[in-house]
Amino acid sequence: MATFSYIPQGICAKQISFSIENGLLHNCSFVGGCPGNLKAIGILLEGMRADKACALLRGNTCGNKPTSCADQLAKAVEEALLMLEGQH
Repeated sequence: MATFSYIPQGICAKQISFSIENGLLHNCSFVGGCPGNLKAIGILLEGMRADKACALLRGNTCGNKPTSCADQLAKAVEEALLMLEGQH
């Protein structure tokens, strides 16, 4: 299982952590941000295909911000998937 940590941009959360194993997303967690909503995102995404999670979350915005915690998670997971592809 590969574990990743990401410093998001333009949102309240200060850090996003998650793991990917066999293409599946695990242990998504956020430092900062809206605790209840972000905990729920982690629960809903547990065991989901990482590429599917990206497709669902990419482009979400928060208020008048051009991004959101969900969008930043999608970006982080996309980067992680690219890194994992480079290892094969």
